[in-house]
Amino acid sequence: MWPGIRTFFGQVYDEYDKKYPDIFTVQKSAQAYEEDVASSGFAFAQKKPEGGSFTYDSHNQEYVVRYTHDTWGLGYVVTMEELQDNLYQARSFKRARMLAFSMNQTKEVNGANILNNAFTGAVGGDGVTLGSLSHPTASGDQANMLATASDLSEASLEDTCIAISQIKTSRGLIFHALPELLIVHPNDMFNAERILNSPLQNFSASNAINALKSKGTLKGGYVVNPFLTSSTAWFVKTNVPDGLTLFERHELVFEQDNDFTTSNALAKSWERYSFGWSNWRSLWAAAGS
Repeated sequence: MWPGIRTFFGQVYDEYDKKYPDIFTVQKSAQAYEEDVASSGFAFAQKKPEGGSFTYDSHNQEYVVRYTHDTWGLGYVVTMEELQDNLYQARSFKRARMLAFSMNQTKEVNGANILNNAFTGAVGGDGVTLGSLSHPTASGDQANMLATASDLSEASLEDTCIAISQIKTSRGLIFHALPELLIVHPNDMFNAERILNSPLQNFSASNAINALKSKGTLKGGYVVNPFLTSSTAWFVKTNVPDGLTLFERHELVFEQDNDFTTSNALAKSWERYSFGWSNWRSLWAAAGS
């Protein structure tokens, strides 16, 4: 009653151009939830006075982020009459294709919503939103967005890259943070192409080089995410680990069965996962003006 459906479903789903793997670090999970624990690290070394004691420091636990996995699924029905009239092949194949599309769209939207809610959504483990001017740390508040909201431009992207290079640990130490990937709405895709790939500086008659391109500043280039809801917001993913994460608790499955009461054929697809963020330093956010 179900010849070929599983293969057809898999082929359709695998062919979709996924966006979330470029943005999120994908991890496997075997637990009901996963937790990331932030640590303060150590402060600067202290000068030892002659004959005096060394200074001893301790690193402290700061905040805990919990990723609780949700199950997402959807199904469809092929009626007994469709089966009897040999209509299941055309109709069920079409429904399988639509189901694959729905499952993938749902996952893309769930991932993109981490960025869509970066400025006004739920707070993270440190008590503020992902994009904030006041992430609390042991050495004072820190920011992962520009103080003045700016649309994407060569100047604003350069300012962002400079700011990323000055990101500090919780104890105030500067480390080697680098911009890796620009994430934009489709409205900014041509702007992003000009900014990153033009050999010369944009909108300038001075023949100045495009420093972003010549330095290879964003080695990952840019990704256009059509699931972003703001047409002016843009983001830069950094090389900082333990940031934007997708935990996959159970892979996507496609199942079939028959209902005894109706004699209808039932099909469903489901998967279990969670999107989230732990270290805000992994992303620089710009709401746009």
